[in-house]
Amino acid sequence: MVAFTRSDRHRVAVLVRHGLLPMELGIVHQMFGQAKSAGGAPLYEVVTCALVRGEVRTNADFTINVAHGPEVLGEADTVIVPASAEDYGPQTSRLAAPLADAFARIRPGARIASICTGAFVLAAAGLLDGRRATTHWKSSGDFQELHPTVALEPDVLYTDEGDVLTSAGEASGIDLCLHMIRRDHGSTVANEVARSTVVPPHRDGGQAQFIQRPVPEPRLSSTGHARAWALQHLGRPLTLRELAARESMSVRTFTRRFREEVGISPLQWLTQQRVEHARQLLEETDLSVDRIAADAGFGTAASLRQHLQTALGVSPSAYRSTFRGPASPVRT
Repeated sequence: MVAFTRSDRHRVAVLVRHGLLPMELGIVHQMFGQAKSAGGAPLYEVVTCALVRGEVRTNADFTINVAHGPEVLGEADTVIVPASAEDYGPQTSRLAAPLADAFARIRPGARIASICTGAFVLAAAGLLDGRRATTHWKSSGDFQELHPTVALEPDVLYTDEGDVLTSAGEASGIDLCLHMIRRDHGSTVANEVARSTVVPPHRDGGQAQFIQRPVPEPRLSSTGHARAWALQHLGRPLTLRELAARESMSVRTFTRRFREEVGISPLQWLTQQRVEHARQLLEETDLSVDRIAADAGFGTAASLRQHLQTALGVSPSAYRSTFRGPASPVRT
């Protein structure tokens, strides 16, 4: 059976197993399937495969019929392993023979990623030894016990080790897919995918999986208007007093409400948004670093460099050369 149609598109194979979480399969198809070039051409070709083609059980009250077997893994540029209800346990410290045979088909140089407890499979295949990885926070204890040679980061949304990536719980698969699309084609394409699927365009991989805080009472006023206004005025100095005034609150009340709703302080959030805006300008425009620093609200190129180094560990020029997508339009 021919697995992929012949095209120049990046080929993504999703390897599913019994106990599949349907949402995770849908995430991959939705995210990569929405990615289009400036001319509207699909940038990816996605196919689902199983260890044995045919019916695959999900963790819901239905099954899926998978038309392709593991042979498609040898044709894929990216292989994604979602979770299954059977991922963690003593039997997964090594790959069972069918999984080992499937992984042996993956071509050298292919990118491999996992969603949620799919990381157990990558670890059992030896792909994560000595590397950073993450998985669902509830499974981190089991993971560390089974795979002590992996540098597990149990609190982050996803990790990127170049050719091997891992993500946390189900919804973080959205963040991981958008990150890969952004890495491949720049923020313009990734942002359009996010807009089409009505999800946030970017959450940094190092962001916490969850924040233990009480849900704000519905009667409390939101800080959303102030946040929306701040995003429209990142290039100018913004003070807490000014933001609080937008919601007719005292600085103290605004800061408390902001933390309840967002999980971090207003100034931390503002810095994150400025870094994100600077990243977008680095990817999508030919503006100088000085101009980007001013437009993002950092004031000077030195300040931008410092904040980008702290947040991402790279300089503006290194970030631009790495993440400037080939399909990204240039705005001057």
